[in-house]
Order: sequence, then C-alpha cells, then structure tokens
Amino acid sequence: MRNLYPRVASGYTEFGAVGTADDSKREIAAFFAHVTHETGHFCYIEEIDGPSEDYCDEWNIQYPCNPNKGYYGRGPIQISWNSNYGPAGESIGFDGLNSPETTANDVVVSFKTAFWFWMNNAHSIITSGQGFGATIRAINGIECGGGNPDAVQARVQYYIDYCNHCGVSPGDNLTC
Repeated sequence: MRNLYPRVASGYTEFGAVGTADDSKREIAAFFAHVTHETGHFCYIEEIDGPSEDYCDEWNIQYPCNPNKGYYGRGPIQISWNSNYGPAGESIGFDGLNSPETTANDVVVSFKTAFWFWMNNAHSIITSGQGFGATIRAINGIECGGGNPDAVQARVQYYIDYCNHCGVSPGDNLTC
C-alpha cells in the first residue's frame, strides 16, 4: 500500500490536507472506514454476493450504458452506475463505460476510482464538518434512515476505530 499510495493519490492533493491536523486525520479515518466496510476488510473487490443488478441508468445520455456490461459495485468504494463509471473513467484515464471491470482488475485504477469518488462525493462533506454520518449517506444512502442499521453501525465502528488509531476524536454526527 505504501508504494501504491503516491500513484493513486497524486491527483488528489486536498485529500487529508484540508483544515486542521485533526480534520485531516478524520478524513483519512472516514475514507478507510468506508473502504474497510465496502471490501469486507480488503477481501472483496466486487459486490460480495455478485452483481445484484446491472445499475444502468438508461436515461443518462451523457454516459450511455454498454448493453454487454454491468455497472455494479467494484473497487474499494464499490462504485456503481454508469453515471459514476463514465466520469471516473474520463477523469483517471480508463474506459469506464466499456471496461468497468478494470476497476476490479487493475489495482491502480481501482484505488484511483475510490479516490475519484471520495473527492467528488464525500470530501467536501467531511471537511465541512457535517460529520461521518453524512459520508455514509453519500457512499451508500440506502443504508440510512433505518435501511440497514447494522451496516451503518459497522461503518461507524470502523470510523471510531480508525480515529482512535490516529489519535483523534471522531467528532459529532456519526450516524445518518
């Protein structure tokens, strides 16, 4: 991981670098809490039970689906939907719509995709002080509001554990 980090995070200089030192530690803890949860402690790179659906938004004309591909959860953040694979691919340099499996098969692309998603969907939430709970809503909002309380609690516990490891208080608003 140490050798991989400079290659995947080089374009995201604000990751873990906004606000106070404690704010930075909380962001890093939040990212790794979600990645730990989504991958089952870094054991899975695709949806654990296989693709549950193809996650194709047929109304999205900017990023049209390839009918032979599925846009289910892959990578450390488990991105899904053509509306994520398309722009992620454009941003980091792979064909996300025609080769979404690259997110699972190439470790550099996999982590770049996770950082891309984080920086576009969760970074501003955690750095603005909204709390860890709001990042759960950004990563997998279906778990919130009673959708999957066990998953929410697992994410929160990972976050608390990472915060403790980093020597920082987890702050407020831990759940969604």
